[in-house]
Amino acid sequence: MKLLIDECLSEELAQLARDRGHPESSHVRWIGKAGAKDWELLPIILLGDWTFVTKNSIDFRGPADAPGSKGEYRKATLHAGLVCLNGPVDMNLDIQLELFQTALDLLDEVNDLVNGVIEVTLDDLTDTEIAVVRYALP
Repeated sequence: MKLLIDECLSEELAQLARDRGHPESSHVRWIGKAGAKDWELLPIILLGDWTFVTKNSIDFRGPADAPGSKGEYRKATLHAGLVCLNGPVDMNLDIQLELFQTALDLLDEVNDLVNGVIEVTLDDLTDTEIAVVRYALP
């Protein structure tokens, strides 16, 4: 699985993905697309057969209660998957790594995320519990 990490997340996540057995993984900056708008990234994601990893969940999947109704992925009939890391707005590197490792653990089990989403969310109330949800989109 090729993971493309959004520029809103640390480049260390791309390196972690490579270290965890996804050697073709990259970061938006590494492919020369730093500063690209979300709508500009979608064709790159789709053409490159990337599973996209972001913390901008609403921008890509739409609202949590109606995924696919809005957001960039509503335009995609076939995609390699979306991984949403949901945490505090000022999510530090430690939280990014913890959420992403949780996502990688699940990806190791499922090994295929075509037209699917994995959401890994740090509970706002406890700041310790991580919830994982997997669903189809579209």
